[in-house]
Amino acid sequence: MGKYTIKVNGIEEYPIAAREFVQQMNGGRIFAFYGKMGAGKTTLIKSICEEMGVEDTINSPTFAIVNEYEDREMNTIYHFDFYRIKSLEEVYNMGYEEYLYSDAICFMEWPELIEELLPEECIRVDIEEENDGTRTITITRK
Repeated sequence: MGKYTIKVNGIEEYPIAAREFVQQMNGGRIFAFYGKMGAGKTTLIKSICEEMGVEDTINSPTFAIVNEYEDREMNTIYHFDFYRIKSLEEVYNMGYEEYLYSDAICFMEWPELIEELLPEECIRVDIEEENDGTRTITITRK
């Protein structure tokens, strides 16, 4: 198991954190982002996608559940937001397996709502807001 930590002092440092995150991906494909409301999950994923060369408008797929992007090498990236999921049946019905077991990179917000469906190789990303407003991003590989 490996852990890697990135500190972010303010919103202007997200591009730097994203660059560091991309360097730490090491072939990982499925990333589960944990953090309280407002911790910066969407902002970090947006910055990571931009670092990877996504040119589309990147926003949280809160109502669509999943957004699809392409990076500069034409690789597919799926960005999920499970916040509004009411049951696992919704996730089954959307065909989550087709996304997670494709070759695409998957970034998931609110994965705790589908915890039992997360694959073994899923990489955990915790974002904690400190009292001074800084963020600590911890990447944990099993």
